[in-house]
Amino acid sequence: MAEVDAGVVAQAARGDSGPGIAGLIAGLAVDVPDFPQPGIVFKDLTPLFADGAAFREIVDATVAHYGVGSFDVVAGIEARGFVMAAAMAYAAGVGVVPVRKAGKLPRATHAAQYALEYGSAALEVHTDAFLPGQRVLVVDDVLATGGTAEATLGLVERAGGVVAGLTVMLELEFLGGRQRLAAHPPHALLRV
Repeated sequence: MAEVDAGVVAQAARGDSGPGIAGLIAGLAVDVPDFPQPGIVFKDLTPLFADGAAFREIVDATVAHYGVGSFDVVAGIEARGFVMAAAMAYAAGVGVVPVRKAGKLPRATHAAQYALEYGSAALEVHTDAFLPGQRVLVVDDVLATGGTAEATLGLVERAGGVVAGLTVMLELEFLGGRQRLAAHPPHALLRV
């Protein structure tokens, strides 16, 4: 198998904020074969989080896409969504709400079950996480089948929030997640 030049991959990248941001993510993402189980190729974005200049650029690009003032709070999906959500909330001067795995939040919650590409799980958000009508930007690292995002969007609405947008760093288009999110089309910084 021939080696792939990361610079060539980054130049050919595409995403909803343009090829520059997509290329930045493509150049820093690392494929990890057989994680979390055999046959899965995990897209590790932690090198992106560790690169201060790149991290700032993707946070700023995402906030600019939506515009400061177009959302009141950012909801981050466990766990890598927390990293992006906190940075985006800080950049926009708004609060951040964690959407957690079941059993991790200490007070009354709304819960939603969802299917993963390799199993199933449940997410929760506090019942009082959002003020009625509060505009919520939902953030996650990867969009695969759309189950996690769909469950989270439902939780936001059940808790009284209004979905202002859904953004992901990476969309795995071949898994069809975008199709199940037609009511809230995702903004994907890198689409592969």
